[in-house]
Amino acid sequence: MLVTAYLAFVVLLASCLGLELSRCRAKPPGRACSNPSFLRFQLDFYQVYFLALAADWLQAPYLYKLYQHYHFLEGQIAIFYVCGLASTVLFGLVASSLVDWLGRKKSCVLFSLTYSLCCLTKLSRDYFVLLVGRVLGGLSTALLFSAFEAWYIHEHVERHDFPSEWIPVTFARVAFWNHVLAVVAGVAAEAVASWMGLGPVAPFVAAIPLLALAGSLALRNWGENYDRQRAFSRTCAGGLRCLLSDRRVLLLGIIQALFESVIFIFIFLWTPVLHPHGAPLGIIFSSFMAASLLGTSLYRIATSKRYRLQPMHLLSLAVLIVVFSLFMLTFSTSPGQESPVESFIAFLLIELACGLYFPSMSFLRRKVIPETEQAGVLNWFRVPLHLLACLGLLVLHDSDRKTGTRNMFSICSAVMVMALLAVVGLFTVVRHDAELRVPSPTGEPYAPEL
Repeated sequence: MLVTAYLAFVVLLASCLGLELSRCRAKPPGRACSNPSFLRFQLDFYQVYFLALAADWLQAPYLYKLYQHYHFLEGQIAIFYVCGLASTVLFGLVASSLVDWLGRKKSCVLFSLTYSLCCLTKLSRDYFVLLVGRVLGGLSTALLFSAFEAWYIHEHVERHDFPSEWIPVTFARVAFWNHVLAVVAGVAAEAVASWMGLGPVAPFVAAIPLLALAGSLALRNWGENYDRQRAFSRTCAGGLRCLLSDRRVLLLGIIQALFESVIFIFIFLWTPVLHPHGAPLGIIFSSFMAASLLGTSLYRIATSKRYRLQPMHLLSLAVLIVVFSLFMLTFSTSPGQESPVESFIAFLLIELACGLYFPSMSFLRRKVIPETEQAGVLNWFRVPLHLLACLGLLVLHDSDRKTGTRNMFSICSAVMVMALLAVVGLFTVVRHDAELRVPSPTGEPYAPEL
């Protein structure tokens, strides 16, 4: 397993580097890329946001292992994850309103403080303190995915008056470097926890200086901005009306809830499946992130003018890959007949599918959901998503360790088959919808149907 993990990591990393280098050589520089004021503004944003993302990723490989190191049972660890998911969805519902009221800069600094406290709780072996840490982690996650982006967009448009079409340039780079940071964070976590022998708590301690630096840079270099608040009840009501009045939005919500709830359960299960067989957790995690980056690169190639595949095609492919992978896992995790290498390959395929899924889903959401209703609709999307994930973890909490993992993968397979049926339904509804196609280089939609 050790050799397999390192070999997979090297192969995936080499594949990603090859694809990205070829893309960079073929892509001509744009006007936004050469504007000095825009580049300085981007740098101020990247310095803070990348530190925050790096601190977040650094904790991921060893979270389950830390609780196991403190001799908690799998059922107790499942409760930790349930608390984290529940707090994420609860704080996520009000995060936008909180950020608008408190101020985006202050919210980013608050993220640094709450996430640092979350990391400090990992030094305790007390169950209640660790539960509080999970709640703080949920609040921090909600702030991470609302405050930073909101601050940037407001500054980009309102203070600096840059063209709005440059916004995707920044977030395309964020998406790429986010994957790179995740790969590096996995290796760094392995280095401090295993190679240096500091134990599974070391990555959490190492994340604190990054968070402190991110908060201090935001405090020093960023200006404050606010926004007019839309009542939370109006946001939710508008989102629900949009969800129920447009079949495309409803089907997208069903697909997202089913797919991403399975991914949350996978995040919980990969460590107990692979770690007993001597898997280096940090390298495994980096391999997962490299596979996801590879999937994102393949998405860009597939939707390019050479191949002209559509996001709907790639969404369907992503769901099919996950269905196949979960069927593999139901056999590779059979009690007494475990095959960790096959399980690892299945996990890599799931991450590859995620690399195809997230840009496809993001494209379709932008085209289907009106901009004014996106916050409300996404709130409604998240509720069933996290409820399904929490339900799955609670089922694991009450199951026998020897058969529970295999049974959970079987349940997840059934859930993904339902997601596949929803994809077929969406495909039927939108196949003649030219709006949901990637535009051709001339600006016109491609002629072939979806």
